[in-house]
Amino acid sequence: MGLGWSSAEERQPLLPPPPQQQQRRRPQARGPAGGPAVPTAVPVPVRRLAPLAGRVYGRRWLVLLLFSLLGFAQGLVWNSWGPIQNSARLAFGFSGWDIALLVFWGPIGFAPCFFFMWLMDKKGLRVTVLLTSSLMVLGAGLRCVPVSDLEIRKKLIHGGQLLNGLAGPTVMNAAPFLSTTWFSPDERATATAIASLLNYLGAAGAFLVGPLVVPSPNGTSHLPLVSQSNTEHIKDRIEAVLYAEFGMVSLIFSAALAYFPSRPPFPPSVAAASQRLSYRRSFCRLLRFADFIRGMLKFILLLLLSGATLASTWFTLTCLTSVTHLPLTTATLYTSCILLGIFLNSSVPIFFELFVETVYPVPEGITCGVVTFLSNVFMGVLLFFLTFYHTEFSWFNWCLPGSCLLSLLLILCFRESYDRLYLDVVVSV
Repeated sequence: MGLGWSSAEERQPLLPPPPQQQQRRRPQARGPAGGPAVPTAVPVPVRRLAPLAGRVYGRRWLVLLLFSLLGFAQGLVWNSWGPIQNSARLAFGFSGWDIALLVFWGPIGFAPCFFFMWLMDKKGLRVTVLLTSSLMVLGAGLRCVPVSDLEIRKKLIHGGQLLNGLAGPTVMNAAPFLSTTWFSPDERATATAIASLLNYLGAAGAFLVGPLVVPSPNGTSHLPLVSQSNTEHIKDRIEAVLYAEFGMVSLIFSAALAYFPSRPPFPPSVAAASQRLSYRRSFCRLLRFADFIRGMLKFILLLLLSGATLASTWFTLTCLTSVTHLPLTTATLYTSCILLGIFLNSSVPIFFELFVETVYPVPEGITCGVVTFLSNVFMGVLLFFLTFYHTEFSWFNWCLPGSCLLSLLLILCFRESYDRLYLDVVVSV
């Protein structure tokens, strides 16, 4: 990674080479028996130069903005159908299996996750982001093809959702890689948080955009924009959402094509320019990640997971009001769910940074790729199970606090280290 920053003219070493011994001639001494003078040389140590500090560029915020918008759009497109599923059933003839599969394409899109990890590590951010955004443009475009045959239209929509799902590995994995490549050590956590959380914000935004624009088929919506509820009107409004999302994705792709460099001319830190492990050795290193210790990120993560455990337990006990006699109101449900969302989503960038620090020098893209791949495998298994079993869900309320508590215990046993931060803070001072 450190050797491919820019052209040879622009490239400068972050760490100066070891001091070399220079030769200095002393005054010539007389040779033996009055012979010719013999020049002598003595080594003179050269003063050791301090390591050069990394350099950051103002354009890093533009790169972060483009990547964050890409993640926002991917989350918005992925979650387009869930909030308007009743309207979609009426307009396009979707079945319950179709609605489940439209969401399921997201985890399925992580099947080639390791390819995108390799591409990011070998070719850099620009190639990976352009490939990802082109898949999103093609997927959003397929959903807009005006075909009168509903069966063909449904297949095109499913194909578009799959292509959008293939963009998931990049928008969910590349945040720590981008922050390391472009940002200084004291900005990395902030950049990682922004880049990773915008994807979740896009998925959450779908719950506002869909119901706001698309009418409900049963006429229960009280929004002023959805007074009509006939089938053709619903279909037109859904297509308006699809066209708007296609336009947004196309605009982001055009901006990335015009300007989205793989890396700045000069690295922002020592860790950014240091040599990373090979692809094969990275996976071997990840299998031994529990052999390390230290730090503050673990403490923050423990606090967030403790809050998530308490909030999810509150929500579960509130639903058992006949047993616990806790008040079941709209305010308590909203409060518990909002707190749970805040604690869980805030833990995502912290966990990314903690894991990247612990397994350094494994490349950031490979590290986050393994984590998000496993996360989507579990999510895919759960969605697949719920597709066939949907008769009784009271047990599901206990799965949420149980998973939060299990995560808390695992993080409590996790042994961390900060080799990347040590390289930046100690070596460069």
